[in-house]
Amino acid sequence: MLSHCWHQILGTIIFIMSFAVTNGRSLSNFNMFNGSYPVIMVDKARSGQFSTIQSAIDSIPSENTKWVIVKVKAGIYWEKVVIPQNKPFIVLQGEGMFKTKIVCDDHDNLLQSATFRVLANDFVAANIGFMNSYSHDAIAKNPSIQAAAALINGDRAAFYNCSFYGLQDTLWDNQGRHYFKGCYIEGAVDFICGNAQSIYKKCQISVIDKELGPKRIGYITAQRRSSATDGTAFVFEECKVKGNGKAFLGRAWGPYSAVLYYKSYLSDLVVPAGWDAWSARGHENNTMYAEHNNYGPGSDTSNRVPWMRKLDNNTLKRYTDLSFINSDRWIQSQPSITL
Repeated sequence: MLSHCWHQILGTIIFIMSFAVTNGRSLSNFNMFNGSYPVIMVDKARSGQFSTIQSAIDSIPSENTKWVIVKVKAGIYWEKVVIPQNKPFIVLQGEGMFKTKIVCDDHDNLLQSATFRVLANDFVAANIGFMNSYSHDAIAKNPSIQAAAALINGDRAAFYNCSFYGLQDTLWDNQGRHYFKGCYIEGAVDFICGNAQSIYKKCQISVIDKELGPKRIGYITAQRRSSATDGTAFVFEECKVKGNGKAFLGRAWGPYSAVLYYKSYLSDLVVPAGWDAWSARGHENNTMYAEHNNYGPGSDTSNRVPWMRKLDNNTLKRYTDLSFINSDRWIQSQPSITL
């Protein structure tokens, strides 16, 4: 125990030194576009500065104003990780979405049970996976219940080549502007949910039904837009929807729920109706559920619900252009990540 504490203390000292000076220069003069950033190493085998991801996050000073990269070696990290609201400008980088994983087994309280929580603005994750193992393993025979793998609560968060594993409410994409590119997202019930303003680009959406039973139907999204003036939506662009069983593309968690699938592959797991009104029942025309230029056996819209929207070209461009979430070019201001 003593040696482990000294190991963490030494790691903190090393980080503070690297945080204070980069290439011989004070970070007060640090140019965030020059490709040099302070780096913290995490290795569960304890060859890095820290053996847990949370201890590395804890070492970063509060109210940080410069980008810091936390590199995580391959392995399964059994822990909960929180990026606090007062710690922006963090990059969390693993060695592969299937090689580096943060895993926890918790449920019931959706906020507290999430394996990974981003509460800060200006965050990047790359090449790393997040998993809530509760209900996910059929051997455990746990009931289907809310158990988030990740909660994204900050603004200007981007995820590149990341994986998210769960069953119900896997990815709680709660609020803020977010960008997911090349990600793998797995679940069965409302497994992409929340009220964020997000684009999912070239992601694989995987429906699993082994815990649902033969008569249940899954739901991919549960978007929670609550008013006509709210600008949020989930946009899936050039994605692939695959898996087994049957599922709706989404159901309305909020009365003005908004989801668009665009230029995406839809497998035959998509039920013909496509969408479920849920909390918007009786007010279906308030929702904005749309599909455009998709392909695959599940893309046939001839039997979709009558209140599915057909978007005009201007509206379609507004949702599918990167400026929908990036009008102030925050994505370009983030560090370039080697994927």
